[in-house]
Order: sequence, then C-alpha cells, then structure tokens
Amino acid sequence: MKVCKFGGTSMADAAQIRKACGIVLADPERRLVVVSAPGKRSKTDVKVTDLLIALAEKALGGAPPEKELAAVLDRYAGIARDLGLGEGVARRIEADLRGRLAADRTNRARFLDTLKAAGEDNCARLVAEYLASTGAEARYVSPREAGLLLTHEFGNAQVLPESYKNLAKLRDLPGITVFPGFFGYSPQGAVVTLPRGGSDITGSILAAAVKADVYENWTDVDSVFVASPAIVPGPRPLPEITYREMRELSYAGFGVFHEEALAPVFHAGVPVSIKNTNNPSAVGTYIRPDRTCPAGQVAGIAAADGFCSIYVSKYLMNREIGFGRRLLQILEEEGLSYEHTPSGIDNISVILREKQFGAAREARVLERVRRELAVDDVSVERGLALVMVVGECMRRVVGIAARATAAFARAGVNIEMINQGSSEVSMMFGVKVADMARAVRALYDEFFGRAN
Repeated sequence: MKVCKFGGTSMADAAQIRKACGIVLADPERRLVVVSAPGKRSKTDVKVTDLLIALAEKALGGAPPEKELAAVLDRYAGIARDLGLGEGVARRIEADLRGRLAADRTNRARFLDTLKAAGEDNCARLVAEYLASTGAEARYVSPREAGLLLTHEFGNAQVLPESYKNLAKLRDLPGITVFPGFFGYSPQGAVVTLPRGGSDITGSILAAAVKADVYENWTDVDSVFVASPAIVPGPRPLPEITYREMRELSYAGFGVFHEEALAPVFHAGVPVSIKNTNNPSAVGTYIRPDRTCPAGQVAGIAAADGFCSIYVSKYLMNREIGFGRRLLQILEEEGLSYEHTPSGIDNISVILREKQFGAAREARVLERVRRELAVDDVSVERGLALVMVVGECMRRVVGIAARATAAFARAGVNIEMINQGSSEVSMMFGVKVADMARAVRALYDEFFGRAN
C-alpha cells in the first residue's frame, strides 16, 4: 500500500487535479490519497488558504465578508466546472463555508482554524467526487470519522498517540480513500490545524498508521537538490538521502518537505519518495533510514536567515554551577525557544529566531540577565543566517571543517559562529545575512564543483 500526498500546486486547478488523479489511477497500490488546499496557479496568484484567512479576518472584524467569500467560491466553482462535476459541488462548498462563518467567533484562534481547514476539506471532497466520476471506487473520509486526534492547540496542533490505532483501519477500506490534510480534531471536538505545511505531516501520520510500503510526496520539483536553485544555478539532484539528513536540511531552509513531517515515518520506518506531479517519470528523491556513500561525501548545503544571537560573558562562568540552566530559564519564562547554544569557557551564545524576539522582549531579557546572573557583558546581534553542511558520511572524516572554512576565506565570508553536534551529521556556520548566498555558493563550489 502506498500513501500519496499532493501539495497545493498539484491541486491548483482542474488540469493539475487531473494529473494527480491520473498518477493515483496508474498504480493500484496508491489507495490512500492526502490533498492540500488549491495553491497558486501562477506566481502572482493567491493560495486558497490565504483567501480563507482573509475571509476569516474580515468576518472577525465585523464587516460583511461577501467579497472574500466570493473569491474562495470562484476558485472552487472554476475547478468543479472544468472537471465537469456540475453546479451541485459549488453549492455544497458555499453551504459549508457559510456554516463555518456562522460559528462562534469569541475564540479568534478557533474560528481561524475552522475557516482554514475548509481549504483541504473541500478539496478532498472534490477530488473524491472527480475520481468517482472516472469510474474508480473512491470515497472521501473526514479526519473526525477516521479518528485523527490532535492536541487542543489552534494553529500548532500535534498528533495524539491514539490516532495511529484509529487511522490504521483505513488500510482495510477498499478502493481509493481521499483524506484532507492539515487539520484534525481535538479531544474536545474542535477543528485544529497543524503548523503551516501540515498536509505533509498528515500524510506522514497516515503512512505510519497504515504501515505503508512507501509515502509518496508529490510536489512541483523533480527532486531535492543539494542546494537551493534560488542561490546556486543548476544544482545537482539528490537521488537518495537519510531521514536525519533531510531533517537537518529542512530545518535550515529546504522547503520541499515540511521538517516536522519526518517524525511519524521515521519512527515507523516508512521510506519517503519525493516526486514531481508535472514530471512523474523523473527519478525523484528517496528518503530512507540509512544509505551507503563515499567517506566525506556531503549530502547537501542549506541556509536560512532570520536569526539573532544573545552573547553572554562572565569571568569564571564555567565554575558557576547552574549558570546555563538559569540563563535558559529566563528565556523559558519569557516564552522564548532557542535554536543553538555554542559556548566558550567564559561565554555563551544563544541563537534565537528574530521574529520571536522583539524590542520589548529583548529589553526585558537583557535586564534580567544583567540583574539575575551578574554578567560582565550581554549583547544581541541581529541579522544572522545559519548555513549548514549536511551528510551522514561526514562522520569521522578529517578535514571537512578545514575545507568549509577555507572556502569561506576564499569567498571573503566572515564566520560569526561554528557549531557541530556530536553526531557529526551536520556542521553549522553563523554568518551575516548579507553573506549568506555567497557562503552557500562557496561551499557548493568546494564540495560539488563549480556551479553552472
């Protein structure tokens, strides 16, 4: 059995949906299909999810949201019409959306999730109806009916363990089952959504639950590349990669596969195949538990901006029991999560996402660090990017760091910070955002040869 998930670009219009359904029908093992909401048809287009957020915001503001509602309905009506499904589909979608708009608005986050979930839910119903119109045995199954239970966290829900036993029953259904991505239900009965990009997570949860032979993730690129094509022209494709390598690369900016989506399939041992809906014959990228590769081979290079660093210095810090714990406790009490903590004998840096560290919160944190920890110096550096070199086969190989730092030196990139975990699967460099692209290109030239 194969679980296949189709992203927003694969659902963007009737032509794309026909391609996706053709892929499903071409292999009888593709029996469980997860779909996203319709995505962009062009670079200037708007995703249905964003249209639904605009609809919800307008309704929450108290103004009549008829214009925003019409924009959503027009997208679905056009798709249904071009698929030859008739006007009944559009009427059912309108009734669904108006019912959601009539829901209680006192809890803003709950109302937003109720509206956002309509994108995937109605797309799944539409796809199931189209598959049935071709003569296939196909059905829509709702997350509520299937038992996809998530934590009661609007916009950031996590799967509950009992979901896997509930969802395992989907394996026994005949024909093709179409399942909406991105949302489930809390034990309290509320619609709750996963983090943005959560349809990847839904597909991964289902693949683990039914013990699929493979989880196919259909997107709009032929494969994962060793570096971002937006930075490196014509980068090499990656035919295979391990879970750990993909997790590291996703964290640092690889947007092909949602970083949280690997956990369910990793624990279940289900391999992942990333394929292109627009070019299904392309080899794609296979994500597996392990692989063999030459010693020292780098799997990929990734980079992400939007980071900042809190630098703390205190003489004899290393002799002060509990210093690190108390520093991180301050961040916890201020509602901050941290990314990395590279340190020296008398200093430590804490890397944070800039978007969660506004001016007011920064002032509170620095004042508390000075007062509660009696430090010699504390400062914040903004505008940082993290550049990562990732590869299972870098472990226990001498000279990887030397090659990377030499490449930075040749490119004139100053390294603000270096960090490597004990697993040696990844090596992280902190650089200024202005140097990020140059740093990635320098590393690509060093480990993969000069870019085209």
